[in-house]
Amino acid sequence: MSLYTAKEIMEIIPHRYPFLLIDTIEELEPGVRALGKKCVSVNEPFFQGHFPGNPVMPGVLILEALAQTGAVAMLSVPERKGGTAYFAGISKARFRQKVLPGDVLVLETSIVKVKGPMGVGYGVASVNGKAAAEAELTFALG
Repeated sequence: MSLYTAKEIMEIIPHRYPFLLIDTIEELEPGVRALGKKCVSVNEPFFQGHFPGNPVMPGVLILEALAQTGAVAMLSVPERKGGTAYFAGISKARFRQKVLPGDVLVLETSIVKVKGPMGVGYGVASVNGKAAAEAELTFALG
């Protein structure tokens, strides 16, 4: 059973359909790390144009899903409740394999550093135990 459903995730981060890219949170250490899942469906709106006849989840949306997972971790501590974690930077991004309809994308983001209103996380998105994408993600907390 999931720790948080999409409805409960929406109580922590402000994202909504069609831009909420996490279906569940399976593990959470507030302020430290979160592990979530995204069940990739052929009905995702981005597949209409990326790519017709050859649907592939855009890499930038995989990174956004990792950032949302990190935002759940960062905003789950009481002093940040009700806040927003804005994407402030991406570095060291690597894409290892395609994410296709039917895949379950496992999203794990660990918070590496928090200093004042800024935070840095490291995320890995995987499918069937194999890394699909990874990146260092910088957040501005508001």
